[in-house]
Amino acid sequence: MEKTSRLGLERVARPRLYEQLVEQILAYIESARLGPGDLLPAERDLAERLGVSRATLAQALVALEVLGVIDVQHGTGAVLARRPSVASVIKGLREHRSRLPEIVEARSTLEVKLAALAAARRTDEDLKAIDEALDVMSREINDGDRGTRGDELFHQAVTAAAHSSVLAQLMAFIAEMILETRMESLGQPGRPEQSLASHRKIADAIRSQDAEGAAEAMLAHIELVSDVELLRQGP
Repeated sequence: MEKTSRLGLERVARPRLYEQLVEQILAYIESARLGPGDLLPAERDLAERLGVSRATLAQALVALEVLGVIDVQHGTGAVLARRPSVASVIKGLREHRSRLPEIVEARSTLEVKLAALAAARRTDEDLKAIDEALDVMSREINDGDRGTRGDELFHQAVTAAAHSSVLAQLMAFIAEMILETRMESLGQPGRPEQSLASHRKIADAIRSQDAEGAAEAMLAHIELVSDVELLRQGP
């Protein structure tokens, strides 16, 4: 937010670090004449060229991935998907950041209830689907990936186990927005392992038919995964 000085002049708010870094990455893409399908340099090399840490660079790359500018492929790296203007990307980043709190609010409302219902209504087939999702995420993480697919499968399995068609429709409605927060969250250092551990707690409560415990575990999980860099960035 802009502030007014003692002289009555408004200070110009400094661009956030990730916005500055995104601009630098886009400038590099332009100067290197990269086109859709071209591979960006490895994170280590790109971080050195831009003079930032790999952790800081990773956050900017995740933001660009969320906006569909790049496609991060495990084992390959970041591939340029499209070459947008800097202005459109910065606008997209700010809109994305403003949406995050409301997405978190919706998830904490819907998914906590779904977890409780799943504990009360789950079948053996539901438990099998939940366990399979956990296995998928575990394998992805062990292979050095972020576990995005397993994470998605787990939440789908919990939703299915609740056996509530209306809540399932509401979850489907916000699925694309949840994908934004999923990519953002699992891009945080150490987050995939933390997320998997919290998934296991939710699954244990559902298996034990502990509705209150499942709801509490899901709420704790959403609070964990909602701690993303874009929400913590200051002006």
